[in-house]
Amino acid sequence: MNQKYSLTALVKYFLKLGTTGFGGPVALIGYMHTDLVEKRKWITNEDYKEGLALSQLAPGPLAAQLAIYLGYVDFKITGATLAGIAFVIPSFVMVVGLGYAYMLYNGLPWMHSMFYGVGAAVIGIMAVSSFKLTRKTVGKNLLLWIIFVVMMATTAITERENVWLILASGFVVWFHKSAPPVKHSCQYFLIHPCLLQISASISFDEKLISIWWFFLKAGTFVFGSGLAIVPFLYGSVVQENHWLTGQQFLDAVAVAMITPGPVVITVGFIGYLVAGFPGAYVAALATFLPCYLFTIIPAPYFKKYGKKPGIKAFVDGVTTAAIGAIAGAVIVLAKRQFTDMLSVLIAVITVLLLLRFKIPEPVIIIAAAITGLLIIK
Repeated sequence: MNQKYSLTALVKYFLKLGTTGFGGPVALIGYMHTDLVEKRKWITNEDYKEGLALSQLAPGPLAAQLAIYLGYVDFKITGATLAGIAFVIPSFVMVVGLGYAYMLYNGLPWMHSMFYGVGAAVIGIMAVSSFKLTRKTVGKNLLLWIIFVVMMATTAITERENVWLILASGFVVWFHKSAPPVKHSCQYFLIHPCLLQISASISFDEKLISIWWFFLKAGTFVFGSGLAIVPFLYGSVVQENHWLTGQQFLDAVAVAMITPGPVVITVGFIGYLVAGFPGAYVAALATFLPCYLFTIIPAPYFKKYGKKPGIKAFVDGVTTAAIGAIAGAVIVLAKRQFTDMLSVLIAVITVLLLLRFKIPEPVIIIAAAITGLLIIK
């Protein structure tokens, strides 16, 4: 039996978590379980598990989706909306502030020196995250290993994430394990095109409209942890639209690493670099809107359908493909970041520290920034 609590108390909790919650999605969902299920007893363990399952199934940032679902449990749409906003807004304010400082001081040598060290450390962090996710998710399953390798190679070679290949991976595993009748599969999966039919009749300028539609697509089709969005963003932000340089993009990922809250908040930093505060706001709103809808729309029905084998199989395939894309993105970004042996050394030391010791990622990022400032003149 869960303890009674107010919506105000829940919002205050997520504001605090969004302000102080470092460590990425795995750490954040762990904090929610410890605080809301074990300590405060606001949320039952069953509700928590159902929210986590739904969050893993739907595209978008895992931790933000779980926060939205937990807000929905007792306060429905109002709770889901306020919990999601409270969780995301602190890190959004931080990355916009960092974006302002980045644009203001980008021409100064110390800024480049700092991000030289940070960029190399980010490569190491992404490599370790990819390794841990792969070991935990793929295991000894041959089909999942094939999907992982194909997706990693495709992303590394083409330097962009193939959304359709990720979705196809989900259907391959779904068909292999337990293919339900076609009428059931339509019921589960055809929600995606429906949610894409969102009106574009907004009085933005052309660049803001482009930002809106691109990040809406990113939020709609990217599965996995917060880092899963990195290869998807890189292909379009750097390769196709040329909104940012490769180094600016890596700096944006680094900013997401050193701030609390969801890693996906890097979209706010990217949007600010492209079009100032309006760009940051539009990018963040477009990215988080799909995950909000994918959480509150199926929430009432998830208890009935969420445990079906077909759904779980689809999630396994999509998650594996997303992890493969992360591994491929590490290769792509490393080719641009490793300009000398010193940058390679920083990344290797980062990997060793994360594998041997439980050092928080922000601590490593700060140490790498100081290293860059001290070494690069």
